[in-house]
Amino acid sequence: MGGLFGTDGVRGRANADLTPELAMSVAVAAAHTLAEQDLGRAPVAVVGRDPRASGEMLEAAVVAGLASAGATVIRLGVLPTPGVAYLVGEVQADLGVMISASHNPMPDNGIKLFAAGGHKLPDETEERIESALGAGWNRPTGPQVGRVHDLLDGSEHYVKHLVEATPHRLDGLRVVVDCANGAAAEVAPAAYRAAGADVIAIHAAPDGLNINDGCGSTHLASLKAAVMEHRAHVGLAHDGDADRCLAITSAGEEIDGDHIMAILALAMRAAGTLVHDTLVATVMSNLGLKLAMREAGIRLVETRVGDRYVLEALRAGGYALGGEQSGHVVMPSHATTGDGILTGLSLLSQVAATGRSLAELASVVTKLPQVLVNVPVADRRRAAVDPAVVAATEAAAAELGETGRILLRPSGTEQLVRVMVEAPSEDGARQVAERVAALVHAASPAD
Repeated sequence: MGGLFGTDGVRGRANADLTPELAMSVAVAAAHTLAEQDLGRAPVAVVGRDPRASGEMLEAAVVAGLASAGATVIRLGVLPTPGVAYLVGEVQADLGVMISASHNPMPDNGIKLFAAGGHKLPDETEERIESALGAGWNRPTGPQVGRVHDLLDGSEHYVKHLVEATPHRLDGLRVVVDCANGAAAEVAPAAYRAAGADVIAIHAAPDGLNINDGCGSTHLASLKAAVMEHRAHVGLAHDGDADRCLAITSAGEEIDGDHIMAILALAMRAAGTLVHDTLVATVMSNLGLKLAMREAGIRLVETRVGDRYVLEALRAGGYALGGEQSGHVVMPSHATTGDGILTGLSLLSQVAATGRSLAELASVVTKLPQVLVNVPVADRRRAAVDPAVVAATEAAAAELGETGRILLRPSGTEQLVRVMVEAPSEDGARQVAERVAALVHAASPAD
């Protein structure tokens, strides 16, 4: 596969790496790839975005590219990524385009593509799209040029879907929701309120520049403070495009995706909906999750990092729950991709249904101390397979044995190699991680 698509679409600094010209070319290539399927009609594409300023520019380029290739375009405006995926299926579109850089800072942006039904594109389809970039083509003219329409009530359809998928009413729960000044700013508070919760929304005033700025799922300090101030039962944090959800207990403790998956897996197994008593998670999930699931008699299937690989495993095995430590959680019976708001609703449902606190529910997982070192390098793939690095990683794994583990992987979107170590103590984990990280840096020093 080429270098354009990472683990979650195309991403880069808007108007520098990700230019309007590139966005238009990707849109044209995606439309042509769809046309190969001989639909017998013009393909239909829906386009959504998060509220960052560059999204307006890139949306215009994507819409123009799709229409120039003969596609009918439905603009959704600002909507979470999972909302776009849902509406691909709802309006029976052939393609979905989400313009967002998720949890990345405002100067970045990205393009995520969805196939019919709202499913992420497989690698081979992305490869065909990348191969089609810049290829010659016959431009349609006259009535064959694509038309553009706006779907003004898309967010209302999405909120209705979320509330219908909520297992239990949330009446009596007070929740603080950090919307990351992103795509969740309107729909997340609306969905939680419609499900019965008393909602205090923070960072819910996007201005195009403040998305993910000291807030959201990557910056939990202000959410912790708000939970304590408002004496809330739970705090929930979403990222810029709302496909993630992390939580805060009433005492200010952080609850990550591993805890959330464990809570939902146990609840679903008790309800008889955890297919084959199996949970799907990535190799980045803490060893504590694996031990907790083993103790509960739940099988854990591990995948590569990236929710697309979780999705592939879910679909291949017909499983009902999967996700990532970062807060991407996928429930295929209700969503085709990670949905942060659906995750939050499902988590709050367990608090309401059981009458137990979030901290008590999360205590099923005892996490091992984990240290993650991100090493800037000139060539992430070459550094990860350097013989000295491989030897050091194998030696560290042998040293940790069954009491911990080491994972080394190149980033899917940046020139970084991530060194993750779990061990009985944080000091021990840090020593091992820093020792291996030093060799990674030496193998391919960054400029």
